[in-house]
Amino acid sequence: MQAIEEQWTVLKVIQWTTGYLKSKGCEQPRADAEVLLAHVLGMERVQLYLNFDRPLSGEELARYRGFIRRRSVCEPTQYITGRQEFWSLDFEVASPVLIPRPETELIVEKALEIAQNKPVLVLDLGTGSGAIAVSLAHERETIKVVAVDKSWPAIEIARRNAQTHGVEGQIFFTVMDLFEALCDRPVFDIIVSNPPYISDAEFLDLAPQIANYEPSLALRGGSEGLCVINRILEGFESHLKPEGSLLMEIGLGQAQILEAAVWDLFAQRFEFIEDYSSIQRVLHVRGKGYSGNG
Repeated sequence: MQAIEEQWTVLKVIQWTTGYLKSKGCEQPRADAEVLLAHVLGMERVQLYLNFDRPLSGEELARYRGFIRRRSVCEPTQYITGRQEFWSLDFEVASPVLIPRPETELIVEKALEIAQNKPVLVLDLGTGSGAIAVSLAHERETIKVVAVDKSWPAIEIARRNAQTHGVEGQIFFTVMDLFEALCDRPVFDIIVSNPPYISDAEFLDLAPQIANYEPSLALRGGSEGLCVINRILEGFESHLKPEGSLLMEIGLGQAQILEAAVWDLFAQRFEFIEDYSSIQRVLHVRGKGYSGNG
């Protein structure tokens, strides 16, 4: 970024950076330039448009150059800024955790619908940044969550997100692989999970900003992407109350693969929930006590 000089204004910096990132193959160069500059300047992105003539200081330019170098080699803007919005909340994110996606909000939405205003205990498998757990607890004081993840760094990030949003008292965080340290007792009203579900073949075709930077532990689900999903389906009923619900995110096309197996296991106790792109995104399995009336 040698072309940027100390007295360059917000507009000139954005224009130059947009062209630079476009030449590096970034899909949204203007948006990336604005998001990163707004972060450097401590502004909302829309405020840039009210400050086009504002000159940047040498310190601001130096910091911005570092960010643009990172983005030019496909590092996600969310890891550069350390932030991502989910369920209208601001979450800390870093390389040990998956960047929360909008489609995962469907799990939060459905879990809240099931919970209503009753006291419920939720198990969040593979909590990552804590996006689901924190969003549920923030939305309802009646919700308590046990949030587990195999990654200690992920649990530390999730704990900080809970503290940021004032719900640390509602969530118990622990390092654990799925159900491994839980007693086989049906104590949970709802089990939620956004497990790894990218198949080995799909992983080879992922964009560099995902494949090279987001944690493969949170992405890769084996040959068909179903390894962790199947482990959850095999083990969840020992921990779910008879009238409870499992809500699990799945990948594109996996509903068709899962349907026969799920039917054999759970008869008429399951459904696939579509996201806003009409993709069957969430598998909802009801507990053994489901009567078929709701």
